[in-house]
Amino acid sequence: MSRDVAIVGAGPAGLAAAAAALRAGARVTLLDAAESPGGQYHRMLPEAFAAERPDRLHHGWAAFDRARRHVLGHPRCAWLAETSVWSLERRDPGDARPPRVHLVHGPDGAGRDRSVLDPDALVLATGAHDRVLPFPGWDLPGVFTAGAAQALAKGERLAVGDEVLVAGSGPFLLPVAASLLEAGSRVRGVLEANPAATVLRGWGARPRELASQPGKAAELAEYAALLARHRVPYRTGRAVIAARGDGRVEEAVTARLRADWSVVPGTERAVPVDAVCVTHGFSPQLELPLAAGCALRDGPEDGTAFVDVDDDQRTTAPGVHAAGEITGVAGAPAARAEGLLAGWLAGGGAPDAPALRAVRRRRDQGRAFARRLAAAHPVGDGWKGWLTPGTVVCRCEETTYGALCRAADDPAGGSDRAVRLGTRAGLGPCQARICGPAVAALLGGRVTRTATPHHRPVAQPIRLGELARPPKEGTP
Repeated sequence: MSRDVAIVGAGPAGLAAAAAALRAGARVTLLDAAESPGGQYHRMLPEAFAAERPDRLHHGWAAFDRARRHVLGHPRCAWLAETSVWSLERRDPGDARPPRVHLVHGPDGAGRDRSVLDPDALVLATGAHDRVLPFPGWDLPGVFTAGAAQALAKGERLAVGDEVLVAGSGPFLLPVAASLLEAGSRVRGVLEANPAATVLRGWGARPRELASQPGKAAELAEYAALLARHRVPYRTGRAVIAARGDGRVEEAVTARLRADWSVVPGTERAVPVDAVCVTHGFSPQLELPLAAGCALRDGPEDGTAFVDVDDDQRTTAPGVHAAGEITGVAGAPAARAEGLLAGWLAGGGAPDAPALRAVRRRRDQGRAFARRLAAAHPVGDGWKGWLTPGTVVCRCEETTYGALCRAADDPAGGSDRAVRLGTRAGLGPCQARICGPAVAALLGGRVTRTATPHHRPVAQPIRLGELARPPKEGTP
């Protein structure tokens, strides 16, 4: 008897999981909040654009396109676009089945319908979003997360500005710069916050491991050639520490950094720009794993948590597998390997299938790559020195760094929950998805931690009118 497998997220990990579960003979429900599968890595132009070259700005497009057509056209696969999970309903203790999956369908404000899935197995592949550290002026119009800028360039061919600076940390800066150049922006520079010594030490350790990632070396060479062709400087040990402008960003203040990301005095420079794109790594989207009861583990650097999985991508929650960047940020190839393993086993495939040996090897190579990535691009603690008392930390609630410090030092406080309630930090529409890691870092050691910012019984916003209507029966 075939199993019913629900897969949340249709990026590289989720799409691979769907293909593997179908190969194992399962019935698959694949859902994603976007209109098309692919995630951020393979974000596509809308079909109405009738693009002649949809593969522009994509690596591995041919393989992705084959997988997409196979999965979406399979008779045992139900594809639910523009669908979000707003809640997971856990079973009674001792029940080996995964949680019930409560869905909402369609764009917000359009009278969305609800439905409920009752799967035999659940695969979570929800991915990650940009981690952005606050700095003076980061709330000005014209300051974007790097992921948002890339999404507009890849998904709409829209440039966020004419004169753009890309800054932060990690190799993701390079494809973002490439997307902006393709969209017509002039990229004034790409700034990696970590000094060259840190980057080289992280990537240079155990060089034989890099032989398992030949595709990454080819991508790096391609991006380096593109930047050179457009005369875009790439600087290490430098960051955007402030943005200035009247009503929108007009210049970015850059500075040279020490290894701990503290500013070297006297190295500040103002760069005229009309857009700044920043990212300081990624934050895994852990709302659904925590709602399902999955245990977390600490990441290799700076205290970031990820979903704890075993050698079969099983989580600690009954019937729940996890794959992709919620288990560790290692890139699309590693996410696909994890997805293949999770989907095959969730779909009832034999755990000792010979083909799994190569999949597990690629997965393990991806985990080694993740450790190397974290070592080469750590987040230094000195970024806190960029802030002034008036720097906005939580943009939703306009909570400043000064207000956060005063609340933390108040004897009546004593816990992060008391500080959040007193300042409203992390309680706005984004529910700490953006400011949560920064607020936690700023409060670290000053207050008692009482809860994780990812714990949300309602994972996605839903209107009372939508809750009032009964869910529809069956898969939409």
